[in-house]
This record gives sequence, structure tokens and C-alpha cells, in this order.
Amino acid sequence: MGARGAWAPRTPYTARVLGAIVALTALAGRSLAQDAASCLECHDLEGQEISFPSGETRSATVDPAGWAGSVHAEAGLDCTACHSTHEEYPHAEVPEKGFREYASVRVEACAGCHEEQAKGFADGVHFAMFKAGNHKAATCTDCHNPHQGKRLTDPDKGGLLASARAAIPETCASCHASVVEQYKKSAHGAALLADGNPDVPTCIDCHGVHQMSDPRTARFRVNSPKICASCHTDAKRMSKYGLSTEVLRTYVADFHGSTVTLFQKQHPDQATNKPVCFDCHGVHDIPHTRDPEKGIRTKANLLRTCQKCHTEATADFPDAWMSHYIPDPQRTPLVYWARALYVVLIPVTIGGMLLFVLTDYARRRIDQRRERLAVAEKTPEKKE
Repeated sequence: MGARGAWAPRTPYTARVLGAIVALTALAGRSLAQDAASCLECHDLEGQEISFPSGETRSATVDPAGWAGSVHAEAGLDCTACHSTHEEYPHAEVPEKGFREYASVRVEACAGCHEEQAKGFADGVHFAMFKAGNHKAATCTDCHNPHQGKRLTDPDKGGLLASARAAIPETCASCHASVVEQYKKSAHGAALLADGNPDVPTCIDCHGVHQMSDPRTARFRVNSPKICASCHTDAKRMSKYGLSTEVLRTYVADFHGSTVTLFQKQHPDQATNKPVCFDCHGVHDIPHTRDPEKGIRTKANLLRTCQKCHTEATADFPDAWMSHYIPDPQRTPLVYWARALYVVLIPVTIGGMLLFVLTDYARRRIDQRRERLAVAEKTPEKKE
């Protein structure tokens, strides 16, 4: 087979000639080199398709430029490392009934190199749904294009590259389009898409990467405050936006958070009707707190949020909430000084009571001793 540079632009006629040459080579029993360049002699042609017994067809055309820039090409991976049943031409018939079944089998090929990720995927909600019969559930190749996928992590520093992080919502949108549309309009999504803000969460920061838990479960619900706290208790990150880092501390200190915390420790799989973060702030459509229409720093919006559970709440009901801030003289002076008073009053009161008990006990012991001495003095000594 000649060098690639010697080939003119492909036509259906040259494709048929090429196919005949390859077929004759196979019939002659000669070994056909199956590196990527050899495969692309056919698979860069437009109109290449793979057929399934169900009648489905799928494009088998691979863009050479896309492959050349992929992380698999960078690693020197050959096509047959994944397509082990296609080492010879004509290729063996595909045994899977349809494309989704075919895609699920390819997970095994991915696991050959990506063992850790495959183990996580096997424990995640996507694979569980697939096993349950939902063949629309995502597999490896739905999120990672094997023929064009770029490097996702920084080889020197580790962690996701900025470009890979910014592309996550679009990857998820291939299945979860309506959810991603909500996310794009949220405080988090708008910041990510505007300038690639590294401080805001993407889909995988809340849901996980390969080992994604089912967000519809009670366990996910009761664990959700910890998910939010992973960012919102980070002082360095929150200081840039003037946000309180006391969100988790103040939440678990009130009735709502205390109840949810008990559920988390004692009954992690039991549903709770007490609010968690996303009940008040939103799930994927979280607005900026100062948003005039939805932000809960606006008293009217906050009241509507409270009325989701407290249907009889009046206009002054939200005044008791301190927006996840610890009381201070500037923001909440009345609460601050009342708390300061109690900090002094309670130790003084309890200390005074203890002092009273101790001194009363000491006085009683002294009186008892005096009484014994007085009785001893009045009692005549016995003569022998």
C-alpha cells in the first residue's frame, strides 16, 4: 500500500478498488498491518457505515485530523487495541443487536487501560440503569469520543485542564439538555461559560465523574449539604465574592440542619421532609443571591421561598433568618449583644449556683462538727 501522501482525494471508485485490494490480501492469507494509518485508508472515506441486526446503521468514518490530535493517537494506541475483532478484512459481523448494546460491550475495551475509572463506572447510576434495561443510559463513548477525544488532565500539575472543565456541561447536555439549559442561566453556569471561572462547580463537582450516585435517592438528598459545603466553606474561594463560609455551621445549628444531620448519621437511606440547601437555593437553576427576581436576599423572594413549607408565613417571618452569617455588631447588633449577654450571664449564673452549693455544703459540715464538739463537752467522762 503506497504512502498516504501519494493518494489523490478519495472517490467511490478508488474506495472500491482499495476494498478489493485489501480483500485479496486477506484471502491470500497475508498479515494486514492494523495500525491507525492502515485503518484510515478506508475509514477516512465518507459514507463508511456499520450495520446491526436490528437494522440500525452507524457511521464508521473517522476524521484523520481529529484522530491525529486525540489523546489515544498521542499515546500511540492502535485501532485493534479497542476493536480486537476487526484485525482482519473483511471484518467479522457485529454480533450485538443494536448500537447501544455495541457501545456497552466497548466498556470492556476501555477498562483494559482505564481500570480505576471502569470500576467507578460499574458502581455508578449510569451502569445500574443500563443493567436494568435502559439502553439509553450513558456509557464511556457517550462522554469520551474515542477517535477525537483530547487530553483532559494536565500531565504536569494533574487536575482537569481549563478547556476540558469548560466543556463538561456540553458533554452532559447530550443526554441532559434541559438540565444544562437551566445550569447555563444559573449563577454557577453563567460564570463558567462567561470566563471559565474555576471557582464555580460544574456537573461532575456535584454528581461525581464516573461513580455517579443517583440524585433521586434519599441518601443523595441528606448528603447534599456536604456537597455544597465542599465549596462554600472554602475561605479562600468565598472571600473573592463576599460570601459567608459559615453556611454549614449555621445550617446544622438550626432545627432544619440538626434534623437532617440526625437522618444522615442514623438513617442515611431514609427520606427527610426537612429542607436541604437546594430546597431553598435551587438545584441546577441556582440564581445569584442578589438577583431581583429570584435571589433570596430580596425579602419578598425570601418570603416566597419560606412559604414553600411554611404556607402561613407572614411578611416578617424571614426577619429571623441571618443569611448563614454568625451574628456581629454591624449586621445583626441585637442578636449579637443578646448572645454576648448570655455568654456572660450563663457562666455567672451557673458559677454562682455552684459556689452557693459548695459554700452551703462547707457551712453544713462546719455546723455538724461544732454540734459534735458541743455534745462531747457536755457528756461527763465515765469513771473506771
